[in-house]
Amino acid sequence: MKYLDLAIANEQIKTTDIKGKEYAEVNQRIKVFRMLYPDGFIRTTLISNENGVCVMKAEVGTNDYVLATGTAYEKEDSSFINKTSYIENCETSAVGRALGMLGIGIDTSIASYEEVSNAINNQTITQEDADNYTLKFGKYKGLTLKEIAKRDEKYINWLIQNTQDENLLKVIELALGIVIPSPEEQEEKTRLMCEISKRDIDREELYKKYNIIDIKDLPIEKMKEVLDEDTTRHTTGNRKNNE
Repeated sequence: MKYLDLAIANEQIKTTDIKGKEYAEVNQRIKVFRMLYPDGFIRTTLISNENGVCVMKAEVGTNDYVLATGTAYEKEDSSFINKTSYIENCETSAVGRALGMLGIGIDTSIASYEEVSNAINNQTITQEDADNYTLKFGKYKGLTLKEIAKRDEKYINWLIQNTQDENLLKVIELALGIVIPSPEEQEEKTRLMCEISKRDIDREELYKKYNIIDIKDLPIEKMKEVLDEDTTRHTTGNRKNNE
């Protein structure tokens, strides 16, 4: 590959702004790599994955010759998305760094958009930060999350469902002492709620037993417990009827 070819290819890369600086996304780097090396390879290796911390290595090259490598590190609980996708995020960052080391998409930084975004999301937020945080937008702009929760709990739920800001989600968890389910957990909870609604289960008895006012207030494990008990009850009843 000649430098001129790389320079021309880099001019086609679209960048994304983070705090006033432009960064190339990994998918843009991959597109340019495929343009320059149609038969090239991108290989990733999980170096380690212990105690919720993974290290990934990426190699890029052509004709079995490695042209550049990159490594990345991610923690499982360091951000909202990492709760379920820290290995995938680690792999993406490693590939981005390897392609950056090859010279692809480095006009502004070797770090990719994904790598910088992950680093920002992984920043430690203290309890004091969360308690003093004030909303920067909307009808409750300027109020702390605890103040908003006292006035309008539904608005907090709306924030959780609609924001894409992982730092805000972490602040909400700390400030209000709650655990926000991951998208996968929320999907599972919705499925279980639908299944419970289909069953002939005494709602008043259920609410009284678990001290709740709505099915959605039940954690996932309790929902599974309710369904298992109902299945057992029907199985036992059918067996007695057959006898």
